[in-house]
Amino acid sequence: MYMNNNRREARRWFDQGKHDHEAAKVNKREGFYEVACFLCQQSAEKVLKSFLYHQGERPVIGHSTYLLAKRCRAYESEFASVLDLCKSLDQYYIPTRYPNSLPGGIPHEVFTKEDARRALEGLRQIIALVSSFLDFDEEPKLEAGREETEK
Repeated sequence: MYMNNNRREARRWFDQGKHDHEAAKVNKREGFYEVACFLCQQSAEKVLKSFLYHQGERPVIGHSTYLLAKRCRAYESEFASVLDLCKSLDQYYIPTRYPNSLPGGIPHEVFTKEDARRALEGLRQIIALVSSFLDFDEEPKLEAGREETEK
């Protein structure tokens, strides 16, 4: 079974989003809470983009998970359930990385284990929702550096 270009692109974004989710869990476990929070935002962005590619959109641009989820909601009303989670995750896009985005602090001193826990829980819900609309389970994962060709 061959994927069309959008399905292939959707799969690429989804797989990277899942990988970022795993990296976020490792960073939380190791105490890099600001990195875990940032990776949760990045993972959510990628899986939401995956859904939009899967719907036939191209290109899918933007970094706000909230705005991406609103676009997803235009296809499936259930995405309304993650809008508040996305608003929270968007707060981790810049302040988790740059000291000048925090008055008087630096990211690794400000973000906590609880922040990372909440970010991971929100992300888990977003991934579960996106997964419920995608049918990648029947398709083989793309191998790195190898493209499928249509016959």
